[in-house]
Amino acid sequence: MIVVVQRVTEAAVRVDGEVVGAIDHGLCLLACALAADTDAQVDWLADKIVDLRIFADDEGRTNRSLIETGGAVLVVPQFTLAADWRKGRRPSFTRAAPPDVGVPLLARLVSRLRERGVTVSEGRFGAMMSVSLCNDGPFTLVLDSAQMPGQSAGG
Repeated sequence: MIVVVQRVTEAAVRVDGEVVGAIDHGLCLLACALAADTDAQVDWLADKIVDLRIFADDEGRTNRSLIETGGAVLVVPQFTLAADWRKGRRPSFTRAAPPDVGVPLLARLVSRLRERGVTVSEGRFGAMMSVSLCNDGPFTLVLDSAQMPGQSAGG
């Protein structure tokens, strides 16, 4: 799974002009399930996201986690993160999980975040979405399940 983590002061996702998910302060996650992902990798990423110390403490240092700040998460399915653009001009998305695999993996990510006490809003898998956000910092990270200890690179 590839997840772009953006610290935000607010974020929303619309489908056909209707807001289907929105948060105030927290994290906007652009998340792509890969065909080779496992439940263990998804759980590891969810836990990593919740525990990352990327919010400012009283001294302005990035020492606080999502839970410590009471932040929420907006999860936006984003299969294009799996693009292979090395050959030709049109990217290939064959690394992305097909819907029958990707939907349950993204649902597991959302479920795990909620189990950890995070308020989660979601985009809509497979829909044409419009995402708006206000980056806080900006502070953006790219997490990849291939970076999980014991995983081979390339996921």
